[in-house]
Amino acid sequence: MTQRRTALTTRALTGASVVVLTAGAALLPGAGSATAASGAATPAAARAASAAALVARLGDRAAGSYYDAAARRFVVNITDSSAADQVRGTGAVPRSVRYSTTQLRGVLSTLTQRARIAGTAWAIDPRKDKVVVTVDPTVTGAKRTRLNTVVKSLGDRVVVRRAATAFKPLIAGGDAIWGSGVRCSLGFNVSVNGAPYFLTAGHCGNASSTWSDSQGGGEVGQTVDSHFPGTDYALVQYDDSGSDHSSAVDLYDGGSQQITRAADAYVGESVQRSGSTSGVHGGTVNGLDATVNYQEGSVSGLIDTDVCAEPGDSGGALFDGDAAIGLTSGGSGDCSSGGETFFQPVPAALNAEGATLP
Repeated sequence: MTQRRTALTTRALTGASVVVLTAGAALLPGAGSATAASGAATPAAARAASAAALVARLGDRAAGSYYDAAARRFVVNITDSSAADQVRGTGAVPRSVRYSTTQLRGVLSTLTQRARIAGTAWAIDPRKDKVVVTVDPTVTGAKRTRLNTVVKSLGDRVVVRRAATAFKPLIAGGDAIWGSGVRCSLGFNVSVNGAPYFLTAGHCGNASSTWSDSQGGGEVGQTVDSHFPGTDYALVQYDDSGSDHSSAVDLYDGGSQQITRAADAYVGESVQRSGSTSGVHGGTVNGLDATVNYQEGSVSGLIDTDVCAEPGDSGGALFDGDAAIGLTSGGSGDCSSGGETFFQPVPAALNAEGATLP
């Protein structure tokens, strides 16, 4: 697995200062918020963090946690019934399962070593207590035989699912934030040492060193760091260091959602994605620490969702209320028939870049 880092010299814009990325960008700097927000974590996020912390403490006696939307409760999988009271003590519900997190992570390791085939993806689904392997239509012949052999060796710890279309990074040529012949979506505005930047997808940053807010328009920012494959995020510095760059996700209905914090996703979480091609769509987090094997290379540590996305949505914002969750990477399907989309977690990108939300 490789990473590409691009170091570019920042250049000041001449003429009028850049205040907003207009052209349907996923994020509108300085936009008003249609939804009240605070910097504090929501009760659901706090319970998710509590459940995750307990799973970590229990080690092999646990096997992940998730939110049961129908019952409106968090569930912690346990492999040792003596841990049930500890689970109840956090306000979550214990559920006895067969396989521990360690056993399921062993499955991920085997898949990574023996089945890293373009057109496949995998993640642990704690609701199934299994690793879900998704296979797109490009996996045929010898590649499919190889995958089947590995999956069979893993027994009932694995369930296989078919994707309707090929996995691909969701980049396109067109509008929103334009690079050198490519179109992507802006994710979240951030600050680094007090200067304004924004995050987008790494495969977008690899594709272009400069960005504009209109097709054929003047430069508004330059890619200063980009990672893909391996991970999938890029950091772009605004040319105008005095530009207004508060964080608000465009809801494509005339309103916007103010973003005040970053948060880790949890399985079962209801999330929304905003992108320049398809606007705003919602769905559910189905897996964490997912790996997707694109034709261009493998990316790991992703959020697996059933949210749809289309070419040009790459880099766009995944959010839950006022919380920044992820950056659109890629997937399969579309917003007419539905699909599966993977997201780079925002907290990991912020930490790697030393960046904060404005």
